[in-house]
Amino acid sequence: MREYLVVFGVALGVTYLLASIARMAAMRFGAVAKVRDRDVHAIPTPYFGGPAMLGGLLAAYLVATNLPFLSRNEDAVFGDARAVIIGGALICLVGVIDDLFELDALSKFAGQVLAGLVVVALGVQFLYLPLYNNYLGLDSVQSIIFTVVLIVGTANAVNFVDGLDGLAAGMVAIGAVAFFSFAFILAVVNGETRAIAAALLTAALAGACLGILPHNFFPARMFIGDSGSMLIGFVLACSSISLTGQFPATSLSEGIGGDASFLAVLLPLFLPFAILMVPFVDLALAVVRRTRAGRSPFSPDKMHIHHRLLEIGHSHRRAVLLMYAAAGLVAFGSVVVSLFSGWTSFIGFVVLALVTAAAVFLLPRLDEKVWS
Repeated sequence: MREYLVVFGVALGVTYLLASIARMAAMRFGAVAKVRDRDVHAIPTPYFGGPAMLGGLLAAYLVATNLPFLSRNEDAVFGDARAVIIGGALICLVGVIDDLFELDALSKFAGQVLAGLVVVALGVQFLYLPLYNNYLGLDSVQSIIFTVVLIVGTANAVNFVDGLDGLAAGMVAIGAVAFFSFAFILAVVNGETRAIAAALLTAALAGACLGILPHNFFPARMFIGDSGSMLIGFVLACSSISLTGQFPATSLSEGIGGDASFLAVLLPLFLPFAILMVPFVDLALAVVRRTRAGRSPFSPDKMHIHHRLLEIGHSHRRAVLLMYAAAGLVAFGSVVVSLFSGWTSFIGFVVLALVTAAAVFLLPRLDEKVWS
């Protein structure tokens, strides 16, 4: 655990320091978000949070290769981590080009698919689909399709939700911490090695996301841009895929205080979707909304969930914090439900969900009464 904390700290510190350099580079090269009707920022703001976070991830990886425990388990950790860093650098480059020149949707999608294929070629891919007390092996074509779909879907979901200062980075940080907890605890209680590529990647990812937040939280001095949102979505998806390759489904039977629920074997497959349920729902609604209007599914509008929170009376900061609460509820709720058996965890999840929903709809009314 201590070495993972070191990885987390290195990613956080390096990202924080590189962000200032990246912000100056963005202004130098004209990678600046102009103010548009659908945006919520009031002044032009530089991009390039992605390169800063990539630098933090790379620094964390290099430090990890020299830590005693992780370096003793090189085969189990660094092969997948290296592949994800390489693929992440590629998708970040696509995002940088988009931040500079505004790529069309098809070119951006092609870059995302290419990054996914690079990771698959380097060995990070789904090997099976979990079934109850068993698993279904995948052939090479099925493995490529499932892997690339998850990677591209997650990258786009994070990109879609990146509409308020600090929103995407904070939500992915919460998801990364939840997934790290799941992977580490699952390894411990099942007697597996604690040297896990997924744990290394999510520890570094959480650090990079938190390192950028002082620059990116409202009022933001810089945006993470497409380079950042696609990068962190990419790393989150690849972390879950890596975990399925390291632990066979049949070896993950123990939870905390007894047998794990069936969700324990499903969670590596579905956790990116669970963590990012809010942006995935937002993405699906956006595609339906735009298609019904006869527009491209990738055409921008101002009807995302975070825009609606602002419309019903939440401040910018509170809208972000409520989205954080929803992400934390789903992410940690999924982890708890999968690792604990019995109905107690489900009841707790429902209670927290009701509290979060009440905060969304009641706080604006309370504000009106206070100020009236």
